[in-house]
Formats: sequence, C-alpha cells, structure tokens
Amino acid sequence: MHDVFCHPFPEIAGIVGRTPAACRQLAASARRRLRAAHIPGPNPEQAVLVRNFKQAWEAQDITALVGLLDPNATMTADGGGIVNAARRPIRGGHDIARYIMAAAAPRLTLLERTVNGRPSLVARYDRVTVTVAAFDFDGDRITRIWAVRNPEKLRHWQSDRDT
Repeated sequence: MHDVFCHPFPEIAGIVGRTPAACRQLAASARRRLRAAHIPGPNPEQAVLVRNFKQAWEAQDITALVGLLDPNATMTADGGGIVNAARRPIRGGHDIARYIMAAAAPRLTLLERTVNGRPSLVARYDRVTVTVAAFDFDGDRITRIWAVRNPEKLRHWQSDRDT
C-alpha cells in the first residue's frame, strides 16, 4: 500500500493491525521478492497472434478476427463509467469480432506493446490512448481480452513513448 498508493506506514499499520516498523519490514521483503522474481518475456507465438489480430482489425476482416478467437472467448471492457464500454462481458468469438469492428475508427492507430509481460495492443485515437487490450491464449487462439478504456487508468499510456 505504501509503494502503490503512497500511504504512510503508520496509516497502513493502523489498517492491518501491525506496527509501522513491521509494515516497513514487510514492504522491504516484498520489494526483494519482486526484484528476485523472474518475469518472462512475451511468448513469440502469442505475439504473432496479437499481430494477426491487429492486422485483421485494421483490415476490418471479421472472418480473420473470428478465426483468431476461441469460439468461447470472453471480452471484458472497463470504461469506469466515464467512456463507453460493454456493460457486461462479451462472449463468443463472433460477438467479440462484431464489437471490435464497431470500435474501428478511421483515425484509430493500433500499437503492439507488452503489458504485464504479455503481447498486447494499445489503441490511440488522434494520438490519445483510448484502450489498452491485454490477451489470454490457449494454443493458437485468443481466449480472453481485457480492454481498459477508463481514462483514469490510462494516464500512464499517454506519454510520448507510445507514438
């Protein structure tokens, strides 16, 4: 809570029922474990799937999109009540592909990026990031898409490194 939310250790101590010193020690231990953890890089086969998904989306090729998605795939979109997003998860490759096609826009740019060590897409409209999409895979199919559209959660993605 200290490193992520910038809460002071005495405040955290009151929440978790420990001393501030114990909370500092837990934070130090967690930082050491994170530094020591091996975070795998993107899987090349999954990167190809995401690239093919991007190309099919840009070409507005619904047949190709459906072919990349597992028939039972699920897509969840988070607009945070600020921007339009599907209110419920979208289920099924065909329905997801139709939703993706409806989101296509002439000035939409798709960028291949890595999110949490996995190949993902960043969608920009007029140089502003509007969606970050992360994927789950099973073999040669996409099984799940998480689309973050909430502008509050996309602040990190507004930097020049995405251009």
